[in-house]
Amino acid sequence: MAFSHRPLLRRVLGVILAVYLVYGPVITTVAATQRWGWGVFVPVLLLGAATVLGGLAGLAGRGPGHLLVFTLAGGLALHAIEPFTGLAFPFVVVFLAPRRLRLRWAIALSVVDVVATAGVCLAMGLDLGTALGLPAGLAYCSIVAFLVHQLSLTRTQATAAAEAQAREAVHAERSRLAREIHDILAHSQSAQIVHLEGARLLLERGEDPAGALTRVNLAVRLARAGLEETRRALDTLRGQELPLAERLDLLAVEFRSITGAACAVSVMGDLAPLSSGARLAVARTAQEALTNVRKHAPGASASVSLSQEGGWCELEVRDRGGRPVGEQATGGYGLVGMRERAELIGGSLTTGADADGFRVFLRVPT
Repeated sequence: MAFSHRPLLRRVLGVILAVYLVYGPVITTVAATQRWGWGVFVPVLLLGAATVLGGLAGLAGRGPGHLLVFTLAGGLALHAIEPFTGLAFPFVVVFLAPRRLRLRWAIALSVVDVVATAGVCLAMGLDLGTALGLPAGLAYCSIVAFLVHQLSLTRTQATAAAEAQAREAVHAERSRLAREIHDILAHSQSAQIVHLEGARLLLERGEDPAGALTRVNLAVRLARAGLEETRRALDTLRGQELPLAERLDLLAVEFRSITGAACAVSVMGDLAPLSSGARLAVARTAQEALTNVRKHAPGASASVSLSQEGGWCELEVRDRGGRPVGEQATGGYGLVGMRERAELIGGSLTTGADADGFRVFLRVPT
């Protein structure tokens, strides 16, 4: 409970328990002195003090675990000198054994505790009910102590597992955001930079003002397209997204308007079974692949083909007519992001050059 962790309450409980442990040895010392004289005062006092210190050290979590054996022996000795005065220590031992010792040693010490207490009670000539009732109570307390300790371990492990899952979730969210930022920004801003840089060079040289204006207009169009893509990404996060076929058509229109090259789109099959993660992976992969065509194969035409058959959805993006330069050579993040998206939903991504150009092939489960 939360209140049991309050420092003041813990101190009060600790003081009460310490007084209770001290009370028994004090009574034993007084009774032994009255019965046998002052000659036993010092030995019994030292026995009681050692037993109390051992019990308090165990409760405080200090000292070696085998100190519990001496605490048990001292408590039974006090009990033998004056009945019931040292019984607090066998109970302390059975509660501490699971926490301070390994499992097999804790079980062994608990068994010894119960049997030894029964033996001392019988040797003292206590009635049979007491001689059997006290060990039965110790056995019950021992079982409770093991159960409580196991529950504590389970809770600790569950907390550690939850913290690990939280760290993994944070890492996954950071990776996802990194992919989203790259896919949105790299798609539009890389082309904007190219067109603006070209316009700047033309204006600096005083050449082709009309061409510079055309490049500026293209950069403006890309900026608007990037803003629209950002809005679409926010809509996706809110659960409002365009149909996949429509998104691919928009990407093709944008590609044709920027490059002037052809870009055909083919969609076959029922895309309804696709999960939101799979739809996003297909759209982002197509977007990144077309961006790479613009960057690495200027002037090349492209084709986007999406089909669904059986339990798989397959996306193929090809470029033709340009010199393919894969991202493997440039160290870009796009290819890594595309592959991460595919693997996160149980799919695969294959990229590579062929005789006609460059091919990106995505396969995701439906």
